[in-house]
Amino acid sequence: MGAVVSCITSVFRAIGSALMAVVNAIGAALKAIINGIVAVFDIIISCLTCGRGGGRRRKTTSAV
Repeated sequence: MGAVVSCITSVFRAIGSALMAVVNAIGAALKAIINGIVAVFDIIISCLTCGRGGGRRRKTTSAV
């Protein structure tokens, strides 16, 4: 009887692992898509503001 319960437990654990792998893959794909969209908007904003936006500062050199 214990072997049957162990087998059923293993089957449910395998199904749960497979479902979690699918969910993680979907999450990774969505994250990659969102990061790509953010990068495109960053490029567009940088072009529209001539690279002055986004908190980027120019390095200044002082002649001594």
